[in-house]
Formats: sequence, C-alpha cells, structure tokens
Amino acid sequence: MRSLARNTGLVVLVGLVFFGIVLSLSARFLTDWWWFENVGHLPVLLTRLGWEWGVRLGLGLALTLLIYVNLAATRGQVGRALFRYQERLPQGLSFKALGGLFWVASLVLGFLYASGVAPAWETIARYLQAVPTGTVDPAFGKDLAFYLFTMPFFRLIYTSLFGMLVLVLLIVGAIYVLSGALHFHGWRPEMETGAKVHLTLLLVVLVLLKAGDYWLSIYELVYSPRGAAFGAGYTDLVVQANANRLLVALSGLVALGLLINLFRKGTLWIVAGLVGLIGVSLLAGSVAPGLVQQFLVAPNELVRERPYIENHIQMTRLAYDLDGIEERRFDYQPALPEEALARNQSIIQNIRLWDWRPLLQTYQQIQAFRLYYTFPDMNVDRYEVDGTYQQVMLAAREIDPTRLQNPTWINQHLQYTHGYGVVMSPVNRVTARGLPEFLLSDIPPRGALPVDRPEIYYGRQTSDYVVVNTDIEEFDYPRGDQNAWARYEGHGGVRLSNVLVRAAFALRTGDLQLLLSGDIHSDSRLMFDREVGARVRKIAPFLAYDQEPYLVVAAGRLYWIVDAYTTSDRYPYSQPMQGVGNYIRNPVKVVVDAYQGDVTFYLVDPEEPIARTYAGIYPTIFKPLDAMPEALRRHIRVPETYFRIQAQILATYHMQDPVVFYNREDAWSLPQEIYGDRAQAMEPYYLITQLPDSDRPEFILLLPFTPVRRDNMVGWLAVRNDGEHYGKGLLYLFPKDRLTFGPMQVEARIDQNPLISQQLTLWSQRGSRVIRGNLLVIPVENSVLYVEPIFLQAEQSDLPELTRIIVAHGEQVTMQPTLETALADIFGTQAVARTFPEVSPDQAAPETQPLGPPAVADLARQAQDLYQQAQDRLRSGDWTGYGEAIDRLGQVLRQLEEESAAAGPPPQAAPALPSSETAPPAEPPTS
Repeated sequence: MRSLARNTGLVVLVGLVFFGIVLSLSARFLTDWWWFENVGHLPVLLTRLGWEWGVRLGLGLALTLLIYVNLAATRGQVGRALFRYQERLPQGLSFKALGGLFWVASLVLGFLYASGVAPAWETIARYLQAVPTGTVDPAFGKDLAFYLFTMPFFRLIYTSLFGMLVLVLLIVGAIYVLSGALHFHGWRPEMETGAKVHLTLLLVVLVLLKAGDYWLSIYELVYSPRGAAFGAGYTDLVVQANANRLLVALSGLVALGLLINLFRKGTLWIVAGLVGLIGVSLLAGSVAPGLVQQFLVAPNELVRERPYIENHIQMTRLAYDLDGIEERRFDYQPALPEEALARNQSIIQNIRLWDWRPLLQTYQQIQAFRLYYTFPDMNVDRYEVDGTYQQVMLAAREIDPTRLQNPTWINQHLQYTHGYGVVMSPVNRVTARGLPEFLLSDIPPRGALPVDRPEIYYGRQTSDYVVVNTDIEEFDYPRGDQNAWARYEGHGGVRLSNVLVRAAFALRTGDLQLLLSGDIHSDSRLMFDREVGARVRKIAPFLAYDQEPYLVVAAGRLYWIVDAYTTSDRYPYSQPMQGVGNYIRNPVKVVVDAYQGDVTFYLVDPEEPIARTYAGIYPTIFKPLDAMPEALRRHIRVPETYFRIQAQILATYHMQDPVVFYNREDAWSLPQEIYGDRAQAMEPYYLITQLPDSDRPEFILLLPFTPVRRDNMVGWLAVRNDGEHYGKGLLYLFPKDRLTFGPMQVEARIDQNPLISQQLTLWSQRGSRVIRGNLLVIPVENSVLYVEPIFLQAEQSDLPELTRIIVAHGEQVTMQPTLETALADIFGTQAVARTFPEVSPDQAAPETQPLGPPAVADLARQAQDLYQQAQDRLRSGDWTGYGEAIDRLGQVLRQLEEESAAAGPPPQAAPALPSSETAPPAEPPTS
C-alpha cells in the first residue's frame, strides 16, 4: 500500500509539474486571448494566429518534403559514408535507421526555417487581398499595387526559396564529399553520375531563381538613388534595366547549359557557366552603369535626367498627398485699416494667447492637488460652449504610481487605480493674475461641460496593471482631509473568475500576489495594457500611430482619439523621409474609452489602398466614419505630425518645374522662432480663424514658410478640420515683389524695440525667468498679425504667469498687459471697443510708459499668487502644501519690502496684495 501511495503521489507531483510548465508556456497566449475577447477584437487575434500558423505549417511541410526528397536521394551515398567512418560513429547508427533520421532532420530544418518566415505572413496576406490603386508608375506602367503588395510577395518567395535551396545544396554537397562521390583533382571537381545529376538540378533551380531576382530588380529600379532625383533615371532605365534583362536571358542559357552538361563528361560547363554569370553580373550590373553615369549623364545631367525629375516630382507629390493642396494668392498689404478689426471680430476674439508648455506647468501647479496626480500632455481642440465655438486647451488628470508616498502593492494595484477628471481652459482668456480662466476644473470636475464619468482607467500614464472590484475600496478623488471611494462599474479588464485565470496572470506578470491575495475574488477584473498607445498597437500593429493621443469630452464621458497612419517605403519614385518611408496617409482614427477601455477603429478614408487591403485581411476591425458618434466626430482633426511631414516635403516639392527643382531656385524651409530665450523650429499650430474667401470661423492647422537661408515669409500652409472641409489643404503665397516679415524677423524687431527689450531684461535681472511663448502668424483679410505671449516665472515659484502680450503689425511692435490694449496701441481704442463690445475705450487704453520698477510689480503678483495658492491648498485640506505656500509667501514679502525700499513708494498700478476681505474664506476641514 505504501508503494502504491508513493507511486500515486509521484504521479500527482509529475502531473502538477507538467501542468505548471504547460500553464507557464501558455500564460501569455491565454491572457492575450482573454484580453482580445474583452476588447471585442478576438477575430483579429484569430486571423493573425490563423495566418501565421497556416504559413508555418504549410511552408514547414513543403520544406520538410523538399529537404527529405533531397536527403533520400543521397541515401546510398550516406550508407557508403557510414561504412567509411563506422569506427567513429556511435553504435546503433545503421543504414536501416537512415529513413527515420532523414525525416527527423527534414522536420526540424523545415519547421525551423518556416518559423523564421512565418512572421512575414502579412506580406502574403497583403498580396492575396491587394486592391488596385488606379495609379500607374511612369517607368513601367504598372499599377502601384504591384509595387506595394505584389513585389514584396515575390521578393519574400525568392529569398525564402533561395536560402533554403542553398542550405540543401550545402548539406547534400557535404554528404557527397564525405562519401567520396564528389572529390577534387587539383582545382577541378569530379563527381559520380548520381551526385552530378543531383547537384546540377539544384544548381539549375538556383540559377532560375537568380533569373527571377534579376527580373524583380528591373522593377526595383524605381527606388534607385543613383540619378539627380530618387527613382529610375536615365542610367537606370537605359543601361541598368537592359543589363538586368540580359542577365535574365543569360541565366536561362546557363541553366540550359547545366542541363546539357548532364550528358557530357566533366564539370567544365558547370564551372564556366556559373563563373561567366557572376562576371557578366558584375560588369553589366555595376561597372557599365557606373561608367555611363559618370561620363555620359553627369556632364549633362539636367538634359539627360529632366523627364525622370518630372516623374520624381509627380510621384512624390502623390505619395504625400500634396496634389490635393490648393494654391491661392495672398495679396499681402502691410497695414490693415482700423475698421478691419470689427469686420474680423471672429478672428480677433479667437486669437490664441496661451502657449501649451507654460499652461501645462500652470495646470500642474494649481490643478494637480496631490503629488501623485500629473498632467502628461496638453491637448488643443475646439468645443461649442454656451453656444460659442471656441478653441480650448485641455489635459487629463492622471495618476502616476511612481509618485505615491506609500507605494505598497495594494496601493499601486488595487487602490490607486485611476486618474480623475480633466482641466480645460479657453486659449484666449486670462485672469488679472495672469492665470487661465477655466471651463472645466477642480475635483470633481466643475464647469461649462458635463463630465458624468471622469475616471481615467486608460490613459497616457497607465502603464501598469490594476485589479478592480476587489475587497479593497478604490481611491476615487481627494475630498478635503478625507477621500472619496468608488467601485468600478464597467466591463473593462479580464474577469478573474477562477484560480486558473489568476494563475495565468500571476505567471504573465511575475506577481504571485495575484494568486495569493485574499482581497481578489471571482468578480474582480484585471486591467492590463492600459496605456493608450500600447493598447491600439496591440490590436493593429500594422498601422503607425501618432505619439500624441488627445483627450475628448463627449456626451459626459472621456475618450482618447489616436491618429493612425498607413506608411510604405515601396512607392515608386517618391522621396524617402527618415522614419516614415516614402508614402504616408492618415486614413484611420482610433477611439479609446477612458473608462471602459473599448477600442474602435474608424476608417476615415475608405479609398486608401493599404487600409482597404487590411480591411480585406481583417474584415471586422474597421468601422465606417458614419458609425462614429457625432459628439466624437466633431473633434477629429488633421494631426500635427502628418501636417508637418507634408509641410517639410512641400517646402521642396512646390517647385514643379524640373529646371527650378534641379537648381533649387525657390526652395523653402520651415521658419525659426524664439521660445524662452532660444531659437527653435516653428511648430504647426491650431487656431480658430476665418480663412480668406470663407464666411465663417473654423478650426485650422497652420504653418508659415520662409525661403532657405532667408527669414522673410513667402507663404503659409493651412489645413481645414471642420465638417465637409476636413483635410482640405490650402497654400497661400505672398507676392514676391514686396517684403512680408517672417517669424524670426519679427522676433528680431521685438529684440530691437528699446522699451520691450529693456523691460524683458529688467525682469530677467530681478529674479524672474522670462518665457517668450509661441509666435503666432495670424492672417487677417489680406494682411498679417503677429502675436507672442510673454510669461514670467519667479525663481521661488514653478508657476508661470501670462504677463504681457506682444503684437506686431506692419512697422509697429507693441507690448501691453492685454491683447486689447496691444491692439489699441496699433489700431486705436475705438477700433478695439467695436471689436470687443465688453471693453470700453478707456479700458482698452494702452500703457504709455512702464508701470514702475518691474521687480516690485512682479513680486506683488507673486505674493498675490502664492496667497491664492495657500487658500486653495487650505480648502482642499492639503496642509503640507498650505505650509509650503505660506513659507514662500513670506520670502516674497521680504523681497518685496527690500525692493520697495530701494525703489521708493510703489507705483499705483502695481497689483495690491489680496486682503482678507477679497480672499474667499477657507473651508474648514471635514471630519
């Protein structure tokens, strides 16, 4: 009985070990299966697995058969080799065992090789699901689908077969050498008949495959970098293409010669044919084209290459969708009449004042409330608020687990599970303290838009897994000196329904607590791969994604929208761009629910060929744009990344005349601007404005152009984002017979203005950091306004304040406390009062001299700001933050006293410190 019990225990132990090994190996597969099932994209995973394993099995079996047939043909020679070396071989290795050994070797080699090819299954699927583009290349007249889908498939077939046959040739060649069927007399090889036939047939197949390689190379000349422009040029089409055709024919002749040599003695024809093919390949494929390029084309390059330069320009413009951009003339006039402000009220009132970088810092300082809250990025969008269409900036308040003061396992994974809410402010409004006015702020969110579900379980900072619906209450948000708690009410995450599921996740994460914790039960749900970018890439890795998902408030919920791109490096003649390829489109918008984690792919451009091909491979993945809720559709936009790529290409490829292009006579560049105190490349920027010839304001993305190595402005590119005009590009060109100031010229004029320069220098010398924000070029009718915000940040504070607005127009440059006073300094107070009805002429009156010692005014603003911070911290129950703010306030007050004593009586215009009568009363802490 003891023996039976021992055996039973051993069996159970072995079974448990085996089960553990199987579960460990399958943990990632199982958890991914459950993840895809939860997000509703299980068919995508099944398609991927079906294709990859289908290729692995199908190709593996085919290669196994190929290898076995070749090994079986050498069976007699292997037997001879075994006999020759039997004393050195292990016992049991006999001639009879060769069949089984051949099958094992064939299976191992075949499936190993197939496993290396299987990840390229999408190349096969794209070939089978390819759709025509309707555009042909100018060199060979092939539909572009041939280059995008067919050529990569043929190249995959060639490399896979050629590599395998070379491996087989080496194996059977080694067998024949070991058996003595292949030996050498000096340099001359001699073979027995069987070996000669076998090796010759393998060489014939390899030579014919090489002929296919030469044939493919003809069409790959459309990617040649040799000539004056990328793509097939004079040398490529006149010399290289014909040389490749010659090599195709020669390869056929060599293959025929190898077959004829089977009926002749010796191996001379084999050696001569292969050496001759290699020699002609080097001569015709490299030497001859190089000589023609150097001595015939280069001395007269423009004449020889002109038609191919035209091809290059045309195809590059198509590849980057530049042909869809409409060119218009902008009849620039240096000065606007006063009445133009009122006529363009919608433009002037929507001028963007806030730079996103100082604003993000401001959000972090006055809206984070707790150390563990963070705002990962600032988003720019437009909303209808109280019947007014306005541009806003907004940011999600997320939890950063690395900032938790007590980072226990429970805190990181069960309790602090989600961020909370969103902060939103209009881009054109500033408080008297230089801070943003809020449309949405605080915890819970309060403001102009309803946010019924402010929890953020899926976002930019959510890189680790969390478990919800446990016996541990989830932290929801801080409420005074207490906290609000919540339980998850959605369907996001995988339900931990049994111990098997928990064990699989414990193995995947390497976290045994998932299996041992008593706080987790069968209704608990584990959320992983919560970071928005990783989440969408996991479902559709065949798309490229924008690095900046943006948050949208729609129907009381929070969503992320991610722009997805189709790219390729196989577009004929198109100029490549590093990190992109030479073709790009933005046909897909991905929406991620910040609470549920649902991921939906919407096809914005159903005619885009790569997206259509993938729609054929994955029939369930894309939904039409019409299926997107209207509340979300109002927020789609052309992404900055895509627009910047187009602008960089357009800077050169607006030149469509091949002579002008060749000489780069009219090349443009993206302008420079000053941010902080350093020059940097100007970034595209969104704004609400009214385009020339348009009858209403709209949300556009804009970027100016300057000539290469010059700073004047030659034009500006805009793309529309609203409604039926979505994606429509417009290029406005300035007259070439008059000067239009470019951004760096305006920056230089700002530096050269003595009053502005003196004020900025004094601020910098008195302990404040001056931050010069984005310089915006704002077209108004047939002229341009330049607007640059100035931010001050004290050494003792991380809170930048919008202190001044610089406006430049024509020959005038002014810096004033507000946009209204700056415009009034240029156009007059009456013009501003007509444009801003809420502003009287007296209120719009510009300052005519400095307010007094800048340091005193600056310190007064800091004191007021720190006092307000202290009150905010007191109301929220943040006693540590309250104490820090009071300490910093004391330091600033002492500095203010010293500066005031040095400067005499403080100026009347300097902001007064807030009194207890004007400050809101502090709320007592709740118990």
